[in-house]
Amino acid sequence: MKFKHCLAGVAALLATSAMGPLAQAGEFDGVTVNIMTQTGAIQEPLQRRAPEFEKLTGAKINVIAVPFSDLYQKVLTDWASGTNSVDAAVFAPQWMVDYIAGGFLEDLTDRVAKEPKIKQDDVGAFFRDFSEKYDGKIYVLTFDGDFHMMYYRKDVLDAAGLKPPTTWDEYLAVAKAVNGKDMDGDGQPDFGSCIAKKRNAQSYWFVTDVVGSMTQSQGTSQGTFFNTKDMTPLVDNEAFRKALDFLKESSKYGPPNELNMDVSDTRPLFTSGHCALNLDWGDVGTLSVAPDSKVKGKWGAAVMPGSKQVLNWDTGKLEDCTKDNCPYAIDGVNHAPFAAFGGWGGGINAHAQDKVKDAAFAFFAYMTEPEQSNIDVTIGATGFNPYRTSQLQYSDMWSKAGMTEDEAKNYLGAINDSMSSPNMILDLRIPQNQKYQQVVLDEAISRFLSGEIDEEATVKAVVDGWNDLNDQIGKEDQLKIYKATIGAK
Repeated sequence: MKFKHCLAGVAALLATSAMGPLAQAGEFDGVTVNIMTQTGAIQEPLQRRAPEFEKLTGAKINVIAVPFSDLYQKVLTDWASGTNSVDAAVFAPQWMVDYIAGGFLEDLTDRVAKEPKIKQDDVGAFFRDFSEKYDGKIYVLTFDGDFHMMYYRKDVLDAAGLKPPTTWDEYLAVAKAVNGKDMDGDGQPDFGSCIAKKRNAQSYWFVTDVVGSMTQSQGTSQGTFFNTKDMTPLVDNEAFRKALDFLKESSKYGPPNELNMDVSDTRPLFTSGHCALNLDWGDVGTLSVAPDSKVKGKWGAAVMPGSKQVLNWDTGKLEDCTKDNCPYAIDGVNHAPFAAFGGWGGGINAHAQDKVKDAAFAFFAYMTEPEQSNIDVTIGATGFNPYRTSQLQYSDMWSKAGMTEDEAKNYLGAINDSMSSPNMILDLRIPQNQKYQQVVLDEAISRFLSGEIDEEATVKAVVDGWNDLNDQIGKEDQLKIYKATIGAK
């Protein structure tokens, strides 16, 4: 906590000199902006910087934090009901389609164009062109860059004579080989793998990492969730079943209560030295070099593992990679880095008062300015990961954060490799995507891992749930939007 307070003081000094033309002293005296976001990480930097912003502009920033499982619906309900007690929100960019469809989200295009201090051209192209925009217009300002990555204990693997896994089969083999070894020197056995699997949390994305490396092999525009011919869910096949098998098998080498763990539980397990392998977003990298980390100099990061077999969409069977069916394979392995979540971003209620909108935009612009974001993306407690081009190369900002050049080479290299992959998976961004993933998929996976339903019932639950949603919302319309978001012809 002392470390965080120290950084907050440094940030305040930087902010005072950086505010520039975004707002004038006292410009927003008497204005309160109610911003809703997730409890914990993400809440932290908004609350920490709110007093700084109030001193500079007079605007009071009131952060309303709710559990992640409630965030989408609470924002939607507040805006759709006309209550409008929420002036702005920091949320998953993939949800913007539902907020925009109802006319609830403010178009920020002109505001962004008039604010050079945001340095929009420094924001990574993926986040600038996909996460922030819908139908060519900007609705969200990026605060965070999200990709799933694999983390590993270099010292543990070296001692066992093992290399970092590049496939899911290798991941399980490595996890099994080192599971039960004492990895933190306390004389107690530790775990081969730590993966968040809690229901109603942030676990449902991980199945897509595994199945996507088998389902998508022809590039981003192929997609991994639905057949682009007819919107059939890509679930009733050998790839999805193998992904289920992976999740269940990995539990054998994880903590006993892994099914009740969110990322907020698995992250400290890794950084305190109790896990050999871990799947997560970029947060683990910065947490691994924080003052209280036990794995400094002992960890590495890599692009998510892949598969040597990919799905034949017509037969539903897995086939060995060839130059034809795996044109982007590396050493015979098809990788499909997953831009899971897309990075937290800030959007403004279109029905907020004009002065409140101005203050909300000024605060969001202030948060994303390099002077602030260059600090926040290096602090693991923020939940913010690097998203600016300048942040994705080793520099003094990383050195000051405690990250060595070798650690940065692994960490930033994995992010850059993911972002530049021609086979990157884009998260689902169709109307009511939250119901497809956070409701139907999450429930089915959770029930499967707990032993409540078997593999076939799990497949059926997802297929039926997704087909029902397609029929309710309109299959043809959903197909058009799905193809447009991934760039399919």
